[in-house]
Amino acid sequence: MSGEHEHGSEPCREVFARLSEYLDRELDPALCAEIERHNEECAPCQAFLASLRKTVELLRDHEPVTLSDEARRAVLAEYESLRRSLDGGDAGS
Repeated sequence: MSGEHEHGSEPCREVFARLSEYLDRELDPALCAEIERHNEECAPCQAFLASLRKTVELLRDHEPVTLSDEARRAVLAEYESLRRSLDGGDAGS
């Protein structure tokens, strides 16, 4: 996980992919140490980790929300519409 620290670089993608496991203490100590070394030198990964920690903290303080079937369908329909537009498959809308 060494190398350039640019948005989307391979080392950063590897770190991003493992940060949830890192926060949950599910990784081997050697891999944790490697992530910590990377983060010492990488401002984007430091910021992402701080954001992820804050998100986890905020979510722990809130009760889960249960959506009605109608609301759930509306959210899923909106998600699918957004996904299609981002994939370029919804050009006619």
